[in-house]
Amino acid sequence: MAGDTTTESQTAIVDTAAEHGVGFPPFDATTFASQLLWLAITFGIFYWIMKNVAMPRIAGILEDRKDRIAGDLSEANRLKDETDAAIAAYEQALAEARNKAHSIAHDTRAKLKAEQEARREKAETELNEKLQAAEAQIAGIKTEALSQIGDIAGDTTSALVEQLIGKAPTKTDLTKALKSAMD
Repeated sequence: MAGDTTTESQTAIVDTAAEHGVGFPPFDATTFASQLLWLAITFGIFYWIMKNVAMPRIAGILEDRKDRIAGDLSEANRLKDETDAAIAAYEQALAEARNKAHSIAHDTRAKLKAEQEARREKAETELNEKLQAAEAQIAGIKTEALSQIGDIAGDTTSALVEQLIGKAPTKTDLTKALKSAMD
């Protein structure tokens, strides 16, 4: 029975094929003209849709991407220029700071040198004053000592003469003898 069903369905297929003609319909030569007509109409519609709808959208997308890329490039160039300007300003500020540091160091060195020179001159002046005071004091002591030498020499000579002769010399004889010995 199952075999009967299979044979019946095969018979139905063969009958249907006989009614419609044999073979695959697109390869039927009698329908080529209508198929070509519909191919041309379908191609025209798809061409019109592509030309008027799809291509403008694609062109718009491409134009937007082109504009965005150009904008990004100009922004990158602007940021690069700003970076270059910032680097140049930094380098200039660094150079100015170095120059300022050098000038401050130079000024400080000059100021310290001037202060040291002033202290040295002040010390030299004080030393010269002390030296002059010491020389004056020495001269005073020398003068005083020299003035007392005459008295000491006179006293010593008088004592010596008195011990040698037994009699003290007179003041005038003593002064005369001292003057002749000191000259």
